[in-house]
Amino acid sequence: MPSVATSPMATKAPSGGKKGKKKRKMRLSLKQSKMSAGTDKYTDSLGWSQDVGRTLDDAPVAKGPETLKVQCDMCGSMLKIPKPKRSKYTVTCTYPECGHEMKFD
Repeated sequence: MPSVATSPMATKAPSGGKKGKKKRKMRLSLKQSKMSAGTDKYTDSLGWSQDVGRTLDDAPVAKGPETLKVQCDMCGSMLKIPKPKRSKYTVTCTYPECGHEMKFD
């Protein structure tokens, strides 16, 4: 048997092959090539309020719910109802002896 001398250290792979991928160089720019004067409409409004008609002492006026007045078809009494959110709604007369239902489309 021929004797082969082996060293306890691991051998390196032969160099000459590709070591890794080549890095790409990227050009990053934040400048725009042209600025058109027509599209740039910036106005500086820092510091002062643009709301000229209102002062700090005036409290905003609270709006109440919008109401409709409806007259009953049967008894003729006037009814105040809140403005409906839908186009079709039903109103019942609040007069105790009437109780008539009116449908609106």
